Amino acid sequence: MKTNMVKDKFFATLNALLLPIIGILLFVALWAAVAKNIDTSLGEFPGPMAVWEQSSVLIDEHNAQQEKAEAFYARQEERNAKRVADDPSYAAKVRPFTGAPTFFDQIWTSLYTVSIGFLMASLIAVPLGILCGLSKGTYVAINPLIQLFKPVSPLAWLPLVTMVVSAVYVSDDPMFSKSFVTSAFTVALCCLWPTLINTAVGVSSIDKDLINVSKVLRLNAFNHVLKIVLPSSIPAIFTGLRLSLGIGWMVLIAAEMLAQNPGLGKFVWDEFQNGSSESLARIMVAVLTIGIIGFALDRLMLMLQRKVSWDKSATLR
Repeated sequence: MKTNMVKDKFFATLNALLLPIIGILLFVALWAAVAKNIDTSLGEFPGPMAVWEQSSVLIDEHNAQQEKAEAFYARQEERNAKRVADDPSYAAKVRPFTGAPTFFDQIWTSLYTVSIGFLMASLIAVPLGILCGLSKGTYVAINPLIQLFKPVSPLAWLPLVTMVVSAVYVSDDPMFSKSFVTSAFTVALCCLWPTLINTAVGVSSIDKDLINVSKVLRLNAFNHVLKIVLPSSIPAIFTGLRLSLGIGWMVLIAAEMLAQNPGLGKFVWDEFQNGSSESLARIMVAVLTIGIIGFALDRLMLMLQRKVSWDKSATLR
């Protein structure tokens, strides 16, 4: 019996590893076969090998830019040291390197932007969702707004956000660029609804016995939320957060294209506008990178959910 259980576990693990690999290999083979038969205005559609080559080129470009930046700061430090030696009262100035952002710089910009937008949305959606779940009147009042704005495309929000940011965010020395603020707010607007709805549903579905326990213990409103509501509704809240983060990551790419925020969206748009023979392969590198990062973000949220929630059965499905 024990031997059979070990065998079953081994084959289950083997299937879990082998089947995804087979799926990926079949996709790559199909991609390579189809790509040869597609001719575009920029040349043949890139296959796996062309994309692999361009990914190596992007890494080399990043390394070369890093070397330029290091050389720039080294020359600047040497020049400042010499001027201070000649004139001890001289206040040395360090000027930032102004080279074009590399592919990896743009990945970091996109991750930073989506994190800020997602965080802003979560700080609004979770408390509001808890309030809607606890108060039927509040939910009835807010539900029409949720149903009205939930289906709105980010492309519809973007012009409005751009105009508002341009009018309100006025500074001679801004901490953040307007394109970054525009992209982050657009992401936040589209991230709100899944978290808000799932939080409200999770809170309103709390077991009645737990509500009675709270009444017996005579917990005040704050302790009721902290000790009863939040622990019970965390699985639903995290379901909303995972959906919101996925939507935010998709929205961000479109927002960066139109707002010209220097992230992955702008990289794709610039390569499309560039129109070189390598552009399609570089765009495909970006597409695959966007997909891998989206998967990794969802996996990260899942790990966090399992860490803080009593429900350990959550999966990527």
